[in-house]
Amino acid sequence: MSNSSKGALYVALCITLWSLIPIFAKLGQSNLDHHQYLFFSSLLSFLALLGVGYYRRELGNFWRYSLQTLLFLAFLGFLDFFYYWLLYFGYKEAQGLEVLVFQYSWPIFIVILSPWFLGEKLSMKHALSLLFGFLGVAVVLSQGKMSEIEFSNFKALFLVLLGAFSFALFSVLSKRVSAKALHAVTLYFLSATLYSSLALSLFSSWEMPSWGDWPFILVNGIFLNGISYLFWVEALRLGDASKVAPFLFFIPPLSAFWLILFLDEPWVWAYGVGLMLVILSGIINARRKR
Repeated sequence: MSNSSKGALYVALCITLWSLIPIFAKLGQSNLDHHQYLFFSSLLSFLALLGVGYYRRELGNFWRYSLQTLLFLAFLGFLDFFYYWLLYFGYKEAQGLEVLVFQYSWPIFIVILSPWFLGEKLSMKHALSLLFGFLGVAVVLSQGKMSEIEFSNFKALFLVLLGAFSFALFSVLSKRVSAKALHAVTLYFLSATLYSSLALSLFSSWEMPSWGDWPFILVNGIFLNGISYLFWVEALRLGDASKVAPFLFFIPPLSAFWLILFLDEPWVWAYGVGLMLVILSGIINARRKR
């Protein structure tokens, strides 16, 4: 396969896996708060990637990197942790609809940051793709009632926006890491586990998940976060970040489909309109010059 084909495959896998996060997060937090859920998910992601490294016999190569590289990877792990930490706070303090609209500003931040950190060109095609993608997300999340979004809790929403910026910065800077993708992502989640354990100690209490919570935490930690990050980092390395980002707007309509299929949530016309806008965004982004 060519690099472009591999990159497209990795993005498709990320979109599919990340679209399942709302279902597993909702079902897996029946007895846990967001600090506890974040810690166990990060820990399982780290252990899963450590298992992949053991299977590939690449664990011994972790120590060949310089201290500067290891510190940079730890910083990226903090950016990833910071995103989820603020995101869960936003879900606690503000309306979920408002939080989701602000959450999916991070692909826009990727396109904005790419020229500054990666020297990638921002074209009119990318701008139009992002515009249609964000409109599609807004229509899906508001169920077509755009005038009813009031953004009442500015503090919480500002923190969610800050978290979205943090994850965009994490994604863009990941392209500048010289380490192998497996090594980089493993160290991301090692750092995230340490940061989340500190947050858990300071703001919550240590409590083991119930037997009913474990299946959802395992799938979320191993696949929806851990393994999916390998696909994401590889996709960023094989293609321009500004070209990859707009395709992520497929996630909210796909998440809506899973919610309807598995949790019996009602279908509304806005899902179809939003999906068409997102597909239009992807077509514009994938269109080549003659």
